[in-house]
Amino acid sequence: MSRTTRKHLLSMTDTLIKANKALKMSLPQGMKKKEALIQLLSDCQDSAISIGETMEKLYGEGTETVRALEDYCESLYQMTLVLDNPVQAKELVNSLAGQLRQIRRLIEKEVPDRIEAVFLPYKASMWDSLESIWQAADADPDCDAYVIPIPYYDRDPDGSFREEHYEGRSFPKEVPVTRYDEYDLSVRMPDVIFIHNPYDGGNYVTSVHPYFYSKNLKNYTDKLVYVPYFVLSGEGIDEAMATPSAVLHADYIIAQTEKERQDYIRYCSKLYPQGGFEKKVLALGSPKIDKVRSVNRVNVKVPKEWLERIEGKKVILYNTSLNGLLNGNEAYLEKMRDVFLLFQGREDVVLLWRPHPLMESTLLSMRTELYTQYMDLKEWFQREAVGIYDDTADMYPAIGISDAYYGDWSSLVWLYRETGKPVMIQDVEVRSSSYYL
Repeated sequence: MSRTTRKHLLSMTDTLIKANKALKMSLPQGMKKKEALIQLLSDCQDSAISIGETMEKLYGEGTETVRALEDYCESLYQMTLVLDNPVQAKELVNSLAGQLRQIRRLIEKEVPDRIEAVFLPYKASMWDSLESIWQAADADPDCDAYVIPIPYYDRDPDGSFREEHYEGRSFPKEVPVTRYDEYDLSVRMPDVIFIHNPYDGGNYVTSVHPYFYSKNLKNYTDKLVYVPYFVLSGEGIDEAMATPSAVLHADYIIAQTEKERQDYIRYCSKLYPQGGFEKKVLALGSPKIDKVRSVNRVNVKVPKEWLERIEGKKVILYNTSLNGLLNGNEAYLEKMRDVFLLFQGREDVVLLWRPHPLMESTLLSMRTELYTQYMDLKEWFQREAVGIYDDTADMYPAIGISDAYYGDWSSLVWLYRETGKPVMIQDVEVRSSSYYL
């Protein structure tokens, strides 16, 4: 139970207590104000019913609070019957005051004073951008942390939704997952919601369900926190990446470095002058960096066949990015084939190919003419066992077991360099005749 909801229930009860005092002051004018008093009693009953319904949604039937509220509602009805009798009305209004004090005590007793934190990832492969924050929340004895993977959709070129995806079963086993349709944000009103998808409906490739757009989420929490799913060089951020729609609705934005924070403030303040970004943007680092610094070949779990394949060999992590392929087109695919041929059959080194997780859906949505060629190349790589094909949701096993990085500029580069291992960026224009090892 969130402190926000607890505070709301107690606030509603305090309002009833104030209404009861107003009722008591108005009783001497009972006949003159009878209609207004009956309306006040009706409003009190509606509020009591609302409190009771919230309690039942959260804790089920039979709580002491709900039973006390039922007694209170009965007393409200009895009050409507004795408004013409000053003596009985005075006795009953005093009884109502005592019932309300008891209801407040029961709410304080039955509704724990705890923080409720909700994490709303959509792709399991991006969970690392929230993981260390969740670990801290989960370890806090005064916090209830919920991981709620949300559905998302591929988009057709016209922007319409295509296939729905839900990756709740792909999260690490040690992460307890709550289904999105089993947690009612409007009832529970969590104290804080963490998101890593900032684009709402502005992503042309995928979209989370519109219910989880930042503007709507802001209705259900006092603190909406945006944690970027990407990692940059640490030397700043460009305007397009700093100003997605979620920054307008977020209460806090987590920046990787102070330089990045200043860029956020400058770009966002230009678009939203009243946004108060000096206070909203916090330079707290990145959970992804926390994660990458902790992994190595010993402590990561990989498939048995990977271990057999890499025994006694060096492992090169080959990363192919969305921008690389979208900018390079057919030449990029030719470069990939050259790389595969170079490593095919090597006894001393293994290529571990990890394409961007949205590669196929992006090509299908934006570059249908390249999709078939890409899929043919992928099928050949797997059929000929050229290397290890890694399409798992978790990139950290690949980082942990590899000895060096080769591939495109991407957020993975800035992560990989935190390991201290070598990094080499590929040049699409350099073909196989120029390679040497």
